[in-house]
Amino acid sequence: MIKLIIFDLDGTLLNTINDLGKSCNYILEQHGFPTHPLQAYRFFVGNGVSKLIERALPETQRSPEFVEKLRKQFVEYYSKHSEDETAPYPGIMKMLKELESKQIKLAVASNKFIEGTQSLVQKFFPDIQFVSVIGQREGIPVKPDPQIVYDVMREAGITNKNEILYAGDSGADMQTCVNSGIRGIGVLWGFRSKEELLENGAEYIVEDPSEIVQLALQK
Repeated sequence: MIKLIIFDLDGTLLNTINDLGKSCNYILEQHGFPTHPLQAYRFFVGNGVSKLIERALPETQRSPEFVEKLRKQFVEYYSKHSEDETAPYPGIMKMLKELESKQIKLAVASNKFIEGTQSLVQKFFPDIQFVSVIGQREGIPVKPDPQIVYDVMREAGITNKNEILYAGDSGADMQTCVNSGIRGIGVLWGFRSKEELLENGAEYIVEDPSEIVQLALQK
């Protein structure tokens, strides 16, 4: 029986791509660099803010020091604009409420900086009782390192990995599942392709949030 489902945030619970892309483009413009179409950011996000900035910058400008400078500017700007166009995907709220009604614990594990992760979860899911909401923390490696999953498990009080599912939209999410020994659900409404999800170890592929409920109740 499934007792815990861990969710990625961006591209899984929330469609954040326009706010992320516009915030990054704003920072690029401030430094005179070319910007990118918003849909291009689907392939820039997923590995934390520093990697997002690095991918968006011209190759000759990707020094760690400069990336860190722009990261701080991005976080400051994005924190003020993270709710402009962001919204849950269709069917997400219903899914979460159904899982909660079945006494299945819910958690969020994101590579978004932790303050942004917790702020968005509180804003868009105030009625959902997540047992753990963790984002990227200084000194802790980002996904696909499994540490974030282990931390969620500890906070949820669940040690049996067969009682846990993890849902995400990217290869990094599925690699996290493989690295942590948790079964991964690849969602197709997010930022990446079915091929990427399968190539990186997705055990299940779903096209609609209601299928996650079905999987949780079947196992």
